[in-house]
Order: sequence, then structure tokens, then C-alpha cells
Amino acid sequence: MARRRWGGSTATAIGVAAGVGAAQLGFAYGLGIIDWAPVDAGRTAAAWFASLAWATWIAAVSTVLGAVCAQRLHGPGSDAPPPDGAPRRAVLAVGGAVGASLTVLLVAVPARDATAPQISSPPTVAAGYAAVGVLLGLLAAYWALSVRAAATNVIATVGWLWLLAVVSVVDGVLAGRGLNTAQLGIWQISADRPGFWLRDYVYWPGVLLATGSALLIGGLAARRAARVAERRLGAAISGAAGPLLVALAYLLAVPRLATVTPAQVSAHLVAPYAVVVGAAGSVLVAALAQRRAAARQRVAAPRQRPGTPPLPPVGDPTTTGEQTTAPLPPDPATNGGTTPDREPGRTDPTGPPPDATVEAGPVPGGAVPADPTPGGSR
Repeated sequence: MARRRWGGSTATAIGVAAGVGAAQLGFAYGLGIIDWAPVDAGRTAAAWFASLAWATWIAAVSTVLGAVCAQRLHGPGSDAPPPDGAPRRAVLAVGGAVGASLTVLLVAVPARDATAPQISSPPTVAAGYAAVGVLLGLLAAYWALSVRAAATNVIATVGWLWLLAVVSVVDGVLAGRGLNTAQLGIWQISADRPGFWLRDYVYWPGVLLATGSALLIGGLAARRAARVAERRLGAAISGAAGPLLVALAYLLAVPRLATVTPAQVSAHLVAPYAVVVGAAGSVLVAALAQRRAAARQRVAAPRQRPGTPPLPPVGDPTTTGEQTTAPLPPDPATNGGTTPDREPGRTDPTGPPPDATVEAGPVPGGAVPADPTPGGSR
């Protein structure tokens, strides 16, 4: 039964990763986000490096998404890691990598028409970057399978970056520039305004957009997991998961900043800071959750007034729930809870039954006792 369940989840990871990778590449080719052979010869180098970054990132996130979808479809449905532990997470990560390997082929075939500067075999280079992306995704997938907050961060980051890319493409079409290659994680609202540039290579609106989104996604993705003490450490570092894949894609695709445009230099420099800011957002949420948990513990702890006897420990038979009851004091009428000793010559304190006959006897002082029967003579 376990083998059948493992086989089903692994097949799901392979299928989902392959489908997600193919869908993302088809979407990128259709909108011109990845363009191996641009019409404008002046954009050849910029389009080549931007396409490499997108191909690397798509291969990585396809691996992660395939493994995470398989875990959540075949898992227990809670925030805890799967009950099979590390071996099953490793198998799912490998399954996602196998499925995402389809992106290597889908990148290499269109790259045959690429016009890359100083590169003899563009298809081989492009396929190599996609393969490296699959390996990065394998490591990131295992992390995402172990920490649910990291998986949520990657999923939210993927959705946000694709939305940003679509907005960038639509903005270029409306501005009359046509379908141009979009930068990964950056939208240049108005690149021709000098006031938006710092020292001619840092586009500060793009810096604010990238770091602000990383901070917001990092905090929101870690918010739920940070409430549980056992998962708080993983949630604290989960904010770096999504931005880290973007930073690695830029680091691999653009090894030399001297060969790229100022817009790409700005995106390349912003990506590492987005990783730090995203991690800061999740750390802040985890710290606030820790502080609230400590405050609730202080409020729940009962305060003892000076001079009062100590409260019984939790679990004592005299405690009920959260309300503590002290033992009752002994009743003096029962001599501390014991039966009092009878005095010599004294009858049972409970007295005779109502129908018992009392014998007359001598009374001190010579008095004649009264007749106990009704109407008796004196």
C-alpha cells in the first residue's frame, strides 16, 4: 500500500512539473517574454541574457511546484510535513526534477535560432542553463516540502512575478514598443525619465517594487506557520525562498555586469537585496508571533498574593481545569472529620427513636419526672 501511494505521488510530481514547465514556457514565448532571436539587432544581448534568466527560473520553479502539488494532493492535508518523513520528501523532489527536465528540451529547440554574442552553440548553452535551473529547483523543492511556509512563499512569488511580467508586456504594447522581453521581477514604469535613476544604473522604482513585494509576501506566507512554536524557525527563514531563486537565476545568467544594459544591471543588483528583505519580513512575523505567545502565557499564569498558601500543582485532584480549589477546612463539630468519643454514661447522641419508651428514674433534687405519655397524671 505504501509503495502504491509513493508511486502515485511521484507520478503526480512528474506530471505536474512537466505540465507547469511547458505552460510557463509557452506563455513566455507567446508574449515575447523569452525571445531568442529579436528583430531589433541592438537588443540581441539584452534579450539573450533576459531569456537565460527566465529559462533558469522557470525550470527551477517548475520542479518546486510539481513536488509541492504532489505533496498536498496526496498528503494528510495539514500544515505538518508528510508522515513518511525525509525519504518521501526526497522522492517527491526527484520526481519534480524529472518532470521539469522537459523544460531543457523546450528551451534548447527554440534556442537554435538564437543570435547570442560570442557564443558558438546557443542551444547547448540555453539547455545547460535550464538543466542548472532543474538542479536548483531540486534543492529548493526539498526545502519547500520540509517547510510549508517556504512552499507558500515560492507559490506566491511565482504568481506575483508572472503578473508583473504581463503588466510590463501590456505597458510596452500600449506605449507602442511592441512585444519586448520583460525583465524577471522588474517592471520599468518609465525608463526614459532621468529622475527615476540613481547613478544611471539603479532604477529606484523597480527597487521599491521588488523589495516591497518580497517583504509583503515573506510576511504573509509565514504568518500562519509562525503561530505554531515547532514551525516558527522554519517560518522565520521562509521569506527568502522565492526571491532566492530569482537572485540565483540572475547570478547565473549575467555573470559579468559590463556586458548588459543598465536596466539589467539594476535588476541584477536588486535581486540579492530582495532576498534579505523577504527574509526580514518572515523573521519579523515570527518574532511578533513569539512575543504574542509569551504574552498569552503570562496572562494565563495565575498570580498568587503574598501570605496565601501555595496553590496545588497542575494535575492535583483538587484542581479542575484552570480553576484551582483549596481543600475545605475541618468541621469542628466532627472533631476534624472524625467521630467524637462518647462521654461515660451518655447515650448515643442521635437519641432514641420516636416510638421508644423512656424509663423513669430518679432525678437529682427529688423532682418527679413528667409522664411522657399524653394525658398522663403527675
